[in-house]
Amino acid sequence: MASVRPKKFLGQHFLKSDAYAKKIADTLLLEHTRTVMEIGPGTGVLTKFLLTKDIDLYAVEIDRESIPYLKIHFPELKNKLIEGDFLKLPVDELFENKQVAVIGNYPYHISSQIIFKAIEYRDYIPELSGMFQRELAQRIAADPGSKTYGVISVLTQAFYDVEYLFTVPPEVFTPPPKVKSGVIRLVRKQNTELPCGYKLFRHVVKQGFNMRRKTLRNSLKPILPPGFTHKYLSLRPEQLGVDEFVEICLSIQQQRKA
Repeated sequence: MASVRPKKFLGQHFLKSDAYAKKIADTLLLEHTRTVMEIGPGTGVLTKFLLTKDIDLYAVEIDRESIPYLKIHFPELKNKLIEGDFLKLPVDELFENKQVAVIGNYPYHISSQIIFKAIEYRDYIPELSGMFQRELAQRIAADPGSKTYGVISVLTQAFYDVEYLFTVPPEVFTPPPKVKSGVIRLVRKQNTELPCGYKLFRHVVKQGFNMRRKTLRNSLKPILPPGFTHKYLSLRPEQLGVDEFVEICLSIQQQRKA
């Protein structure tokens, strides 16, 4: 492990606890696919437990030090070690439109982007689990009415059922992060499309939370059709769930057509 140094610019904090690594590996449900992609295996603390499972494991790694280390210590990966940036990978093309579960101990600085990437490729990713900075994990899993409920909560929960599983303390990492980590699991809902257009839905959600202390009547004013009224406009964005945001979007679409 000494040949791979944690790099600050990659947001690396290497997990050194086998107990937590196994616990994270066991978060996979594998109800829709046996193909699994691990993001950022690093030195393979999670990889070694994933390789004990009856799965077809691929790994995506961007760290040039980690890649030769993984090739030496995990020859089982053979040609399944993908060198590159997950955020730039065409998941559908890479796996020939097959379903693939995603897991990892995600770098803090790109973890929200990983969630949005999963949403983009939701038709191909039936589940995603792994470790995030606890604050972000809690935001993704937050319920309406919570102080941590926001844009990423709504957009994720529109397509995935989210469960916060457990917390991981800083002392089980090298180097120890200044914050705690949280492990969550996303399981795709039956429908991967919304009754309204996704671009409009995303725009309304982001615009609403842009001024979260104001009512939606005020925060959505710049994008609402002239004379638009709706029963939810008197509420603040954190008071609405996915279905309520969808209702607003459907009403906007209907008025625009009219």
